[in-house]
Amino acid sequence: MGRLTTHVLDTANGQPAAGMRFTLHRLNGDERTQLLSGLTNADGRFDQALLEGEALTPGLYELVFASADYFRACGNELPDPPFLDLISLSFGIADADSHYHVPLLVSPWAYSTYRGS
Repeated sequence: MGRLTTHVLDTANGQPAAGMRFTLHRLNGDERTQLLSGLTNADGRFDQALLEGEALTPGLYELVFASADYFRACGNELPDPPFLDLISLSFGIADADSHYHVPLLVSPWAYSTYRGS
């Protein structure tokens, strides 16, 4: 059974990004449908799969992370406007029977992602 998961690591403070808001969207041409919104837990993860089973279908998706709100809540001083605010990761699901893990490694000035396991 396929599933989609995420994990956010705060590379500036060397810790999981606990309490970061995010939304998950399905993309279809110009249409953008929000499927889920949530907060990361103490380990920087969501408590369950973002999508799994029949809810995970092939197509294009987008995760949007509210990084500036998170870093301000951690006590980081950010300029106005911040260099990074909402981080949008667009990705494709080709095989709905696979596990897609989308990690975010983030600081107030940089981020990276990859397909995890």
